[in-house]
Amino acid sequence: MSAQPTARTYAVTTYGCQMNVHDSERIGGLLEDAGYVPAGDGEDADVMVFNTCAVRENADNRLYGNLGHVLPLKKSRPGTQIAVGGCLAQKDRGEIVKRAPWVDVVFGTHNIGSLPTLLERARHNASAEVEILESLEVFPSTLPTKRESTYSGWVSISVGCNNTCTFCIVPSLRGKEKDRRPGEVLAEIHALVDEGVSEVTLLGQNVNSYGVEFGDKLAFGKLLRACGEIDGLERVRFTSPHPKDFTDDVIAAMAETPNVCHQLHMPLQSGSDDVLKRMRRSYRRDRYLGILQRVREAMPDAAITTDIIVGFPGETDADFDDTLDVVRRARFSSAFTFQYSVRPGTPAATMDEQVPKAVVAERYARLIEAQEEISWDENKKLIGGEVELLVATGEGRKDSATGRLSGRARDGRLVHFDATGLEVRPGDVVVTTVTAAAPHHLIADDLPISHRRTRAGDVWESGTTPKLPGVSLGMPTLGRPRTGEDSDAACCSGH
Repeated sequence: MSAQPTARTYAVTTYGCQMNVHDSERIGGLLEDAGYVPAGDGEDADVMVFNTCAVRENADNRLYGNLGHVLPLKKSRPGTQIAVGGCLAQKDRGEIVKRAPWVDVVFGTHNIGSLPTLLERARHNASAEVEILESLEVFPSTLPTKRESTYSGWVSISVGCNNTCTFCIVPSLRGKEKDRRPGEVLAEIHALVDEGVSEVTLLGQNVNSYGVEFGDKLAFGKLLRACGEIDGLERVRFTSPHPKDFTDDVIAAMAETPNVCHQLHMPLQSGSDDVLKRMRRSYRRDRYLGILQRVREAMPDAAITTDIIVGFPGETDADFDDTLDVVRRARFSSAFTFQYSVRPGTPAATMDEQVPKAVVAERYARLIEAQEEISWDENKKLIGGEVELLVATGEGRKDSATGRLSGRARDGRLVHFDATGLEVRPGDVVVTTVTAAAPHHLIADDLPISHRRTRAGDVWESGTTPKLPGVSLGMPTLGRPRTGEDSDAACCSGH
C-alpha cells in the first residue's frame, strides 16, 4: 500500500500595519483550505510567504535582505516556493522577480485569493507567476481565515482610502475606499463570537468615513451601536479614524454603547497648521483639540493615543514647538512617533526643504522625552484603581521571577499582573488593582479580585485556534451599486 503524500507546509512573514496582519490571516486560511499545513516551530516551510509593507523608506531593503537569506534554503530543498504579496508587491510588481529571480509568485493587495492557484501554476510551469490587479474584485473578508487569536479578532469594514496625504502611498496601492455593508460586518462578528471571541477590532484605513460609498454618512456610529446588541461580544475597538471625518454621533455611540471601549487612536501627525497644510491633512490643530475635548467630556476615562511624524519637509523649529504644545495639551496616553523618511512615490518625497537628519533626530528625542513624561504621569493617576483585563497571548509572562502575566485593560493599556496560584489562560478575564505605573505599562502586584474563565480560554487550552470561513451575505463584486438597507443594518492605518 503506497504512503499518503505529506501535506506541504507554509509560513507567513508579515510586515506593517493591522491591515497586513489581517490579510495574513486570510493567506493562512486560503492555504489551509488548499491543503497546506502550518510549519512547526523551527521547521523550514515548503512555502514561504512574505506579506510586505511599502510605507517605510527601507521597506524594500528589508524585503530583499530577507529574500537573500532564504535563497540558500531554497537551493538546498527542491520544491521550496517563495511568494511575495502586499503593498510592496503591488508597487514593485515584476521588479521583484528581476531583483530576486528565485521568487516564485508575486501577488498584490487586490488578489490575495489567487495565491493557491498561482503557487500551483508556478510549480507546474517551473517559472515565476506575477499577478497584480488594479482593483478589488471581491472583498477579502469573503475569504477563509486562519485566526491567530482565540479571544480577539480583526474585522475589516472597509479597504482603501480616499484621502491624499502627501506622505502616504497607501491610496495608490490599496485603491479607493470600498465599504462592506453593515450586515456583512455584523455577520462576521456573530461568527467570531460563536467561536468564543470576546473582542473585535473594526479595521479601515479611515473607519469614520465608512458608509459614504453606500450613502450613509452616519453608518459608523450606527455600526458601533449595532455591535452593542451582540450577545457575548464584550469589547469593541476600532482603528483608525481621521480627524476630518470624526463626528459627534460617533462620540455618542462610544459613550452610550457599553461594550465599545473608551479607547481612541486619533492620528495627529503634526501640531503645526502650516505642516498639516503641506501634509494635505484637512483639519487644523484647534479642530483636533476640540475633538479631544468633546471625547473627554463624554468619556472622562478615555485613553487617547496618536501618530506623530517629526521632520516633515519644511518643518521649522516653530512648527515643531507647535507639535510639542499640542502634545502637552492633548495628554496622550501614548504615541506612535516617527522620524520622517522619504516614501518613494509620494508627493512629499520631492518637496523642497527636506529637514537634515540630525535636526530630525534631535527633535524626535525631545518629543519622546515629553511624551514619556506625560504617559507616566497619566498612568500614575490609575494607581489604586481597579482594571478589568483580557489576558493576552504574545505578551506573555513579564519574567519568571515575578510570575506575572499580561493583559489589556478596556482602555487598551498593558497591565502586568500577579497570577500566583491561579490557572489563568489567554482569553480569560481578570479584575485586579493597579499598584504601580511605568510609561508604557501598569503593574498589579496584589492578587486579582476576580478571575473569570472563558470559552476563548478553553479553546486556547485545547491547543487550537479557530479557522473560520469567509462570511458573505451574497455581497456582489465590488464596484457594482447597491441600494436600500441591509435587513440587519497606521503608518497606513494611521490616517
